Amino acid sequence: MKDRAGTVIYIGKAKNLKNRVRSYFLKNQNYKTQKLVEKISDIEFVLTDNESEAFLLESNMIKQYRPIFNIELKDQQRYTYLRLTDETFPRLVVARRTRGGKFLGGGKIFGPFTQGSSKLLTIGSLRKTFKIRICKRLPKKACLEYHLGNCEAPCEFEEGRTRYQEHVRDLQATLGGKDLHEYSKKLESEMREASENMEFERAREIRDTLRRLNGLNTRQKMENIQSHDEEYFGIRVMDQTATVMNFKKINGVIRDSNKFSFDLVGDNTFSNFIFQYYTTSQIPPMILVNQLPDNVTTLEKMLSKNAGFSVKIRTPGNGRRKEMIQLILKNLDLIVAKGNKPELIELQQALSLPSIPKIIECFDISNHGADYAVGSMSRFVDGTPDKSGYRKFKIKTVKGRNDFAMINEVVKRRYFRLDNEKTQMPDLVLIDGGRGQLSSATDALSSLGLHIPVASLAKENEEIFVPKKKDPIIIPKDRQSLKVLQFARDEAHRFGVKFNRSLRMQKTKLD
Repeated sequence: MKDRAGTVIYIGKAKNLKNRVRSYFLKNQNYKTQKLVEKISDIEFVLTDNESEAFLLESNMIKQYRPIFNIELKDQQRYTYLRLTDETFPRLVVARRTRGGKFLGGGKIFGPFTQGSSKLLTIGSLRKTFKIRICKRLPKKACLEYHLGNCEAPCEFEEGRTRYQEHVRDLQATLGGKDLHEYSKKLESEMREASENMEFERAREIRDTLRRLNGLNTRQKMENIQSHDEEYFGIRVMDQTATVMNFKKINGVIRDSNKFSFDLVGDNTFSNFIFQYYTTSQIPPMILVNQLPDNVTTLEKMLSKNAGFSVKIRTPGNGRRKEMIQLILKNLDLIVAKGNKPELIELQQALSLPSIPKIIECFDISNHGADYAVGSMSRFVDGTPDKSGYRKFKIKTVKGRNDFAMINEVVKRRYFRLDNEKTQMPDLVLIDGGRGQLSSATDALSSLGLHIPVASLAKENEEIFVPKKKDPIIIPKDRQSLKVLQFARDEAHRFGVKFNRSLRMQKTKLD
């Protein structure tokens, strides 16, 4: 929440944003809430994929902005991290980090653990299970922990040294998430056994360990242990206006998020935006984007020169970086979708379209013999029929029954004319048919040098085919987005059959 000057005055999180925001404006609020509401001028939000990410991002942004209506966290170590030291025989300890996000001490870091109540109980269970030593300095003789069965005593026994390294590898695999499921099952069995033996303190200890370890099952993007500085950018374009959102990661922690917009006129491009942005912001060594800007090589060189080190701009293909870009795009879709129909937004996401398909043109071939083959086109604007935009085509260049060639002809004729007339192109070209019809339409547009999103809808199983994607897209039959495509397809078919029937009737009258 921001005041009139744009200063962040409060940061919160909510499962149901509408209900949460409404609650602040109800009557009979306490004094602090009344004062907060008086100062609110603008409300912004960032979407996350789960509650853990919301907690982490809230914590990081409160530390970043220190809003006057938030409780400032005195303990910067709000979430637990564990560190496996880099000693010859590693120990497991609680990891500490500075305010800037850097971890203190060497070794491997695991976390964050966002659930549970006791760091020490968690570490205690892990140490006992994997027989990890607790002594700060390695003794010369086996201590009590060895005799209790909690350590292999690598300080004294050669065999113990070998087994100790095996235990460390198992612990790393578990904390890294590889063997977490098996380890959790083992702990659940031990918890039940302890409970049956009335060892309730031990059972509670194991329960707390399970809760905290479950935090690793959620892959969190808001914060991770990698210390690389990176910045993420997503861009969406609608009506010649570009909307950009970014996440800034410093020392592995997402510290900030901002939104920008600019008109795509003159030299206003994504490339120019990035360069101008870094005239006032610190340049990171890695910049991740959902689409590469123009002249990316030149841009990298200019930013590298200004930064004094090599700067790379990349589009992530998979992994955590890809997830972060997808999350930014999900937020951007919500921003640019204001005022648009939900089914069109859903359709954009399902087909990975560059913009909301406000204008859809659908083609069908009605083929009743060589003399009566016709093409038809329905036009939908904002998800509803625009019947004044419907078009019909007599087939001129194709002989015999060849639906593929006919689709190619009518699509080429339609968009050759629109291109010459400088008329607005559709956001999506839809073809009634399967992969073959799709290929014919794509070839027609390519021959004209046009880049318009194309898809085909196969009637038998309502499968959607798109270029460069092997498997069809399946939208559940109860979704409104699919119903828009079906309506457009059925309208094109109805219009084509009507035109075909009128031609046959005229031919019959002449005969």
